[in-house]
Amino acid sequence: MSARSIFDTAPIGAIIRYSDGAPRPPARFRRKLAAWANANNAGRLVRKTPARTLGNHTSRPSFTLHQGDYGDNGVVVLKVFKTFSIDSWLTFVVTELPAAGAVRVFNRRGDDAELVYLAGSRADAETWLKSHGYPDAVLDEVTADTHSNESVEGRAVA
Repeated sequence: MSARSIFDTAPIGAIIRYSDGAPRPPARFRRKLAAWANANNAGRLVRKTPARTLGNHTSRPSFTLHQGDYGDNGVVVLKVFKTFSIDSWLTFVVTELPAAGAVRVFNRRGDDAELVYLAGSRADAETWLKSHGYPDAVLDEVTADTHSNESVEGRAVA
């Protein structure tokens, strides 16, 4: 799929894999492997940003993937995100959709909203919110209808 297709059809919370099509280099080539991993990875879709105009500059629509959290003993010290323009030349694949009944926790309302947690249930989302303090959080339940009109790799999503 193209980056435009991901922006248009993939639901927030989906796991997206991206690739440049190059084969993985052997592990002994650490620099080549690091460069390859930069263009061949996966993450959870956490934000879709529409086009914006600031002064004389208009930004392209984009989407952001959360690739991981790094820390120790339950303390996150680094969150890794990667943002792609809809013009990206990489190939994208939706590998997992958020389950029906899951609850997406967004940090706020509006176009700048970002998925901060994907809970298994509303009770789980509310428990998580109590300990993580997002005062403007919005809960959004994933329903079967969320995926009914979407297409993944040309197939209907069940």
